[in-house]
Amino acid sequence: MPTPSLILVPARFKTGKLYTPLATTSGGVVLGASGDFNVTRATTATRVNASGLIEVVASGVPRLDYYTSGGTAGCPALLVEPSAQNLALQSEAFNTTWSLVQLLAFNSGSVINTTGTLDPYGTNVADLIVPNTVSDQHRIEQTTTSVSGSYTFSVFMKAAGYNFGRLRIGTVGATFNLASGTIGSTDAGIVSSIQLFGNGWYRCVISKAASAANEVIRINVNEALTGDYAGNGTSGIYVFGAQYETGSVATSYIPTTTAPVTRNADVVVLSGAVSGCIGQTEGTIYAEVDIQFNNKNADIIGLDSGSSANGFYLLIRSSNVIELRIRQNSTNALIFQRTGAYPVGINKIAVSYKNGDFAISLNGTAAQVDTSTITMPSVAITRASVVPSINFTLDQSVRIRAVALYTSRLTNAQLQALTT
Repeated sequence: MPTPSLILVPARFKTGKLYTPLATTSGGVVLGASGDFNVTRATTATRVNASGLIEVVASGVPRLDYYTSGGTAGCPALLVEPSAQNLALQSEAFNTTWSLVQLLAFNSGSVINTTGTLDPYGTNVADLIVPNTVSDQHRIEQTTTSVSGSYTFSVFMKAAGYNFGRLRIGTVGATFNLASGTIGSTDAGIVSSIQLFGNGWYRCVISKAASAANEVIRINVNEALTGDYAGNGTSGIYVFGAQYETGSVATSYIPTTTAPVTRNADVVVLSGAVSGCIGQTEGTIYAEVDIQFNNKNADIIGLDSGSSANGFYLLIRSSNVIELRIRQNSTNALIFQRTGAYPVGINKIAVSYKNGDFAISLNGTAAQVDTSTITMPSVAITRASVVPSINFTLDQSVRIRAVALYTSRLTNAQLQALTT
């Protein structure tokens, strides 16, 4: 297998910088610091650290995220997200702007900052909400300041005597089994998901494509999947980290207090003297990524001239599509798509490009090829961007585990071996 011209793995970093272990010019000269990626993000953000706990990191710090769907810390991946805003106020203080409906009041049954369990921070800021003994629904709710459109509501929940939590946007939502980590029921108009974060904590998520303005977001404590009931005065659920945001996916947790909070986008770019690392007329892009959704769009990496007018882009498209997009003078010279299912989770992707000879391999499968003759980018390719902001309907964040660039078009057999 040929040696890559550039490798990026999330390991060594400092504020504003992500170091690459290898970057060379076309003559084989090591670029050193010139091959390191610059990282900007003007706000703090959260990640899952090596202990499996949510942690706030300072602005400009690359987010090496250790989250795995199994709820235990795994190998780090670079978490790169678009900007997002949490509209849910007091995301960790449900005794403030939230209204209790048929729940025991805080300090007389429900507990703020409970010591009954560690929260996803590994501290004690989670709240315990306990239903009263009236036969009815039992919930906590907040009226948002949103406009109409697509929104996602997410809350970390854990069983505390009762095993079911229900999230609603307005009057529709989904019920989650906090004992088994499964979704019990989902109403029409709602898309739901559940993620294990360890220690019995689940991040429960619902999305509503047609939310009204100023929707009420609700967290119900359920004794069973459905139906009114009278609480026993002691059982309930733990809640932590409410988030209400635009779009159809839950981004990384954004803590709030008295006002909405915005997390700026992660920008990870290598530019300048890098043309020797990037194939101009032919090349190969390898990426190992942790894909959270197989029905959403995301950008993985872009190689371009400093804008999206000319370049090569590796994308995830909805409906199980991996795409190589080649831009020339602000038009799409080629959109080459590999169709077929790919799993949620870790995927290895390799794409090769050369005029009249394009190929994509995924997870060790035989390469899918395209023999189109096109006009390649006409200006020098001088920039590499991780999850570039090229406005090709970006829907989800991406966890990048590795990237490698080659200045030659690898063979189909090599693509298959590289992704095995």
